[in-house]
Amino acid sequence: MSSQAKAALQEIRDAVEIELTSFLSQQARFLESISSDLAPVSQALSSFLLDSGKRLRPLFAYSGYVSAGANLTPSVVKAIASLELLQACALIHDDLMDGSDTRRGKPSIHRHFESMHVQEELEGFAPAYGLAAAVLLGDLALVWSSQMLNEAGLSTRAFNHSQPIHDEMRVELMAGQFLDIFEQTQKTTDLNRSIRVAQYKSGKYTIERPLLIGAVLSERHSPELLRDLSGYGLPLGEAFQYRDDLLGVFGDSSLTGKPAGDDLREGKRTVLIALTDLESSDAMREESKKYFGSPNLDANGISILQEIIVSSGAKEKLESMIERLTDQALRSAESEFIDERAHPLLLELAKIATKRST
Repeated sequence: MSSQAKAALQEIRDAVEIELTSFLSQQARFLESISSDLAPVSQALSSFLLDSGKRLRPLFAYSGYVSAGANLTPSVVKAIASLELLQACALIHDDLMDGSDTRRGKPSIHRHFESMHVQEELEGFAPAYGLAAAVLLGDLALVWSSQMLNEAGLSTRAFNHSQPIHDEMRVELMAGQFLDIFEQTQKTTDLNRSIRVAQYKSGKYTIERPLLIGAVLSERHSPELLRDLSGYGLPLGEAFQYRDDLLGVFGDSSLTGKPAGDDLREGKRTVLIALTDLESSDAMREESKKYFGSPNLDANGISILQEIIVSSGAKEKLESMIERLTDQALRSAESEFIDERAHPLLLELAKIATKRST
């Protein structure tokens, strides 16, 4: 059954890829009809979206659709593919706010346009050009996500059902992003605050909301189905972000596409860091302060911080939290209100979300 689920998910990935390629090609022609100077915009966004990506949000939306017992249509494929454009907006702006140099092993969008400014010897200040370009490209990806959904050809009823969830998802994402940057301004760590950031910045818009959007697009959903999909999606979304937090500190840069220890260099107040602070001795906290959040953090400093995190027990505790949350999600996935065809999909996606190395 696992191999069948993997094959089904790959088929949806391929279908999403086709829809994104077609949509981006169409939008590139429109942009370049305005001005040939916009060619770098469409090229950068196409490369950002098509060169890599796990397509998790469309896959969860597909699973929500199957959970309602519906059979896939081309309009639904296009609708769920639009979630990748929302993801692009979030990542482009996130990299800018974090000052990240890379994404998926390539220069982040603001660094890409900054480099173009330097290489082409343009007038003005290269970092400011990169910053402005990233803000605008992120905004454009957000607009395109709505445009692609609007053009999907959904029935009026399916579209109207999806809109309130779609709107809430976008507001929650932006709320989570603000809470994330606000957290970095605080003088102390707080586990509950960090958990809330994880839930809203990543968890809900990655898993729960796409599941619900997929379910309502079927026009066959029930309150019980939506309740049980949330029961699966909320804890799994939290576990997904905690795996991300661990990869941001301990991940292999050749797999994650980001420098090792990048979250430590950026001083990200994640749940992992909040747990470390809670479990550390005063001496460990003082040692950590020397390195955490330093823009010049080197391999030695990263190694010291990693050792503090491990010896405090925070890494092991977060792994246990991931396991507990995943088990909670899978219990909800066994609901009688979820079509049995979706059960292997939800199990496979839980593995992908929590066992990944990228």
